[in-house]
Amino acid sequence: MAKGKRKCPEVNSSSTADIAFLLLIFFLITTSMDTDRGLARQLPPPPEQDQKNDDIKLKERNVLTVFLNLNDQLMCGNEYVSVDQLRAKAKEFIANPYNDEAKPEKHAKNVPFFGNMMVTEKHVVSLRCDRGSSYKAYLAVQNELVAAYNELRDEISQEKWQKNYADLDEEQQKAVREIYPQKISEAEPKKYGEKK
Repeated sequence: MAKGKRKCPEVNSSSTADIAFLLLIFFLITTSMDTDRGLARQLPPPPEQDQKNDDIKLKERNVLTVFLNLNDQLMCGNEYVSVDQLRAKAKEFIANPYNDEAKPEKHAKNVPFFGNMMVTEKHVVSLRCDRGSSYKAYLAVQNELVAAYNELRDEISQEKWQKNYADLDEEQQKAVREIYPQKISEAEPKKYGEKK
């Protein structure tokens, strides 16, 4: 007697799409995203209507030009520097500790908690990049410039309150920012040169 062919049982795949969708939602919800990796920049206020054109022009001594070329070489002022040297150069420029005439002009300002202080309020760090420079080098330069401000703020906070800037209350932080306001001006990247 010949045996009949048996049918192979089929796997029910009707719920496969549902399971895949649930797994997708699970991984989307449980994956941690780094949301604080951006660069915080505050735009300057618009010029006042009665402001004179002479006031808008910055004195050359008040501007530190930082330029990153297409080969990721860094120029600070009129000299080539490494990224490791940039923070110290920026700190010296921003603070102008010896009142150097080639660095930002200092003027007296009454700052809460500190009293009369000599500050370089009109300084600007101007950052320009070649369109061909790498994003990694650009971020490294940005980090060093922001770190220069952070270190200066920490130093004066430690001197006054024996705390880092981040540990101060809101009013104390505001006073420290009056002494060291963060002024980084970024020009839109342009193609200054071409790789051969």
